[in-house]
Amino acid sequence: MERAMKPIIRATAAFALTLGLTASALAQAASINGEVKKIDETTGKITLKHGPAKGLGMDEPMTMVYRVRDPAMLKQVKVGDKVSFEAEEAASGYTVTKMEKAK
Repeated sequence: MERAMKPIIRATAAFALTLGLTASALAQAASINGEVKKIDETTGKITLKHGPAKGLGMDEPMTMVYRVRDPAMLKQVKVGDKVSFEAEEAASGYTVTKMEKAK
């Protein structure tokens, strides 16, 4: 009986880990409101002043430089634009994964 329980326990643990990672990814995908302060197309980076980004562990408003996943995003905004964006943390820093002008 003990032998039969080990695969069930492993499967349950793997499922719980998957749920945890999915919840973490969803939390990071929450939209953040901000303002474009600087655009650097040559490096594929954008400087954004934004409010708290709790999904990224940022509890205070701040101004930060982000990489962009798709350099075409930089052509859709200009300095001073209000934006709503999503970002994720990677080993190389924070990356904007989605961005649109605020309505």
